[in-house]
Amino acid sequence: MAENADKQAASAPEITYRQALHDTLRTEMLRDEKVFLLGEEIGKFEGSYKITAGMLKEFGPERVRDTPIAEEGFVGAAIGAAMLGMRPVVEIMTLNFSLIAIDQIVNHAAKIYGMFGGQTSVPMVIRTPGGGGQQLAATHSQNIEAWYASVPGLKVLAPSTPADAKAMLTAAIRDDDPVLLLENLSLYNTKGEVPEGEQVAEFGKAKVTHPGTDITVVSYSRAAVIANDVAKRLESQGISVEVVDLCSLRPLDRETVCRSVMKTGKAVVLEDDWLTYGIGAELAATIQEGAFDYLDAPVRRVAAAEIPLPYAKSLEKIALPDADALIRVINEQLDATRFAR
Repeated sequence: MAENADKQAASAPEITYRQALHDTLRTEMLRDEKVFLLGEEIGKFEGSYKITAGMLKEFGPERVRDTPIAEEGFVGAAIGAAMLGMRPVVEIMTLNFSLIAIDQIVNHAAKIYGMFGGQTSVPMVIRTPGGGGQQLAATHSQNIEAWYASVPGLKVLAPSTPADAKAMLTAAIRDDDPVLLLENLSLYNTKGEVPEGEQVAEFGKAKVTHPGTDITVVSYSRAAVIANDVAKRLESQGISVEVVDLCSLRPLDRETVCRSVMKTGKAVVLEDDWLTYGIGAELAATIQEGAFDYLDAPVRRVAAAEIPLPYAKSLEKIALPDADALIRVINEQLDATRFAR
């Protein structure tokens, strides 16, 4: 049986993050007729990033609904449909445009179940890409996931690999709560092995994607890809980095994070968001509360510069965290003389 499992793993097809999302949407629409899609240009144009390619032709305009450029309106329509038993999957062209619908998301989708004593739920998904590095300028490149992750009633997921994209989108569609699925633009063309068959992620469950013993790096989405690459690079220098990919931002797997830090004694948080008031700050507080006695050095954060992201490619590169910035902070953390008294 182990041999068969190994063969299955070895034969897992390698597809792009984009394709994993597309295939999962199609699978769930075939599985459950209550699942339908709506958003700007997702039908005839097949989506700004072609996630919904071929969907209109296969499922028709009743289940693949093009909307006006009116995020507040179509997110509100999705909330109503979800309350009546449907399972809408909304595509917002960019995370930045979700701000136009923030009242619907935060004051309605997130609160309806609690405000009405559990009499009705809102089983909907909002898929939306974001992140910098694409020269889309300040108003199209923000990472504002911490804003949404702070809201009770919402679930927030941030897959970093094609396999995670499949498993998390499946879980999101089948869940009875509103879920925000954050897709980093820079990941759409990345490839990875995606197991065939049903894969359903567990909310609030992080993954140790690179075991190590010297230091813990906690990250998610695009930054988790950077963290894993750095961990592999530093192996040749005799530095053992453990990478924890959060996967789920709300609920947050504090136990896995603290368990890793208890083992390594040092922690760095890497994120694409701004440094202050973000996921990294929450993680630093989590480690302080849950693993303080095990720390050999203060928790460090590596994040984006506290500025609107520049359009110029050279300036954008400087503003975003990269492998070199992470390596520099890791080396500083491992330099025990910095903390000698």
